[in-house]
Amino acid sequence: MMALFRVSLFLLIYIALLSSLCFAEDPYVSYDFKVSYITIAPLGVPQRVIAVNGKFPGPLVDATTNYNVAVNVHNQLDENLLMTWSGIQMRRNSWQDGVPGTNCPIHPKRNFTYNFQVKDQIGSFFYFPSLNFQRASGGFGPIIINNRKVIAIPFAQPDGDIVIMIGDWYTLNHTALRTKLDNGEELGMPDGVLINGKGPFRYNTTLVPDGIDYETINVDPGKTYRIRVHNVGISTSLNFRIQGHNLLLAETDGRYTIQQNFTSFDIHVGQSYSFLVTMDQNATSDYYIVASARYVNESVWQRVTGVAILHYSNSKGPATGPLPIPPDDIYNQWSAMNQAKAIRQNSTASGARPNPQGSFHYGQINVTDTFVLQSLPPQMIHGKRRATLNGISFVNPETPIRLADLHKVKGAYKLDFPKRPLGRTPQMDRSVINATYRGFVEVILQNNDTRMQSFHVDGYAFYVVGMDFGIWTESNRNNYNKWDAISRSTIEVHPGGWTAVLISLDNVGVWNMRMENLDRWYLGQETYMRIVNPEENGDTEMAPPNNTLYCGALQSLATDVPDSSAMTLLSWNSNLFVTLVVTILACLLLH
Repeated sequence: MMALFRVSLFLLIYIALLSSLCFAEDPYVSYDFKVSYITIAPLGVPQRVIAVNGKFPGPLVDATTNYNVAVNVHNQLDENLLMTWSGIQMRRNSWQDGVPGTNCPIHPKRNFTYNFQVKDQIGSFFYFPSLNFQRASGGFGPIIINNRKVIAIPFAQPDGDIVIMIGDWYTLNHTALRTKLDNGEELGMPDGVLINGKGPFRYNTTLVPDGIDYETINVDPGKTYRIRVHNVGISTSLNFRIQGHNLLLAETDGRYTIQQNFTSFDIHVGQSYSFLVTMDQNATSDYYIVASARYVNESVWQRVTGVAILHYSNSKGPATGPLPIPPDDIYNQWSAMNQAKAIRQNSTASGARPNPQGSFHYGQINVTDTFVLQSLPPQMIHGKRRATLNGISFVNPETPIRLADLHKVKGAYKLDFPKRPLGRTPQMDRSVINATYRGFVEVILQNNDTRMQSFHVDGYAFYVVGMDFGIWTESNRNNYNKWDAISRSTIEVHPGGWTAVLISLDNVGVWNMRMENLDRWYLGQETYMRIVNPEENGDTEMAPPNNTLYCGALQSLATDVPDSSAMTLLSWNSNLFVTLVVTILACLLLH
């Protein structure tokens, strides 16, 4: 076994050396993820959470633009698992997206290796399990995609990089929470807010019990840090703030923004932001880092507050006193929307490529189609409480959509998703958008629900060109931002309001469109875009991977291989040998 390990190590080093000579622009990074349960008590109540490699939250995936990423996911849970990579566009490769409409699940005691390239992307993202409401128990972790060294970032290099994952949290685990949803119940108010998987600092002896482990962020005075904040929660919008410090907004969902100072910032479910924060305060004491529930009655939701500590290396004492106050515009809906409307793309800065971010003149492109997606409060459909888009509550197909296409499986789904709400009786269906390759579509998100929602599209970034209250009409196009709208993959839609986005459909595959609010998503508030190049010649979409998992009508094609470390090692060495041969041949051809 030791000899086998040495051979493997030698081959890895050899391949790395050859790759650096022949394929320096596209290196590989590899991760091994063991997804399992652990018992912790982030809010003082022991509960079972989902950890990755024994960590909650999971480890960082760190790559650079155009790197190839391989993540071998071992399912050590007692139920099926899929891991999705929120915001990673998976160019031409929806086979790796990790949602039920595109992938068969990883069964317990089995593993699957995701292989994808972070093509032409930069920024802050995160991964999480997409099945069975599992994100409510954890399994999430951060992703950082760095600029290539030849492309300068539009600000001075920070002195450090800090990841902060915030989110509402229940002391019930995901199985109990989804049972409540299955029984037609609301989840109710969360039990708290976690910061990096930990409960609140005891800023209040009545609201916070003694003995809770809290997060401490250590910094040095005078230094500037890039702080990447992700809302990985279930459904609560959170206001993020650091006592006595300004937040200089720098990036959102992989796009550099025109920098603006904020004393606090609203971060909705599924959203990621980067801030530059300079440690310019004195160190008479530590400072509070706060993530509190937004758009709610604060006196009722007071305990739904996450509190961490910012600790200067020369701090003279602990943080004391009241928390920094949240925004006071809760009853002024237009004011609350202004922050999102103020975010502008830094069109002169380079992003993942050397050309400026604003060189794609989206405002001058003719729209080829318009979709109005209306969300309503959950309704009863066939005796079940369900959530809908345009009156359809999506039911995941037994056979993933693109696999059904490839193997000519009939009846797996329907290409009849309505472009507008039809006012008909709501129904449960497998209805998918038949999108046109290279089309340029306008999507109107009309939120007729009673709560803030986050809308997300896999495989794409879209331009957020409009946002307002009321019912969208065509006259609203006159007020679209056609010059420097921010491009992102997750955007909020205020209750009783609408958000308009433009999407260039240049990425073939099958892509999930969903409400990122986990309860609404679980109840069916999603669909998929099926984008196929009618002149496909092998250049616009990658072939399914060799390790494709099969299920549903294709179950007979599945090979049920247990997740054995020995078998994994042998398979890995076989793959290394093939890779080595290919690399040597490539080098010979190049030289």
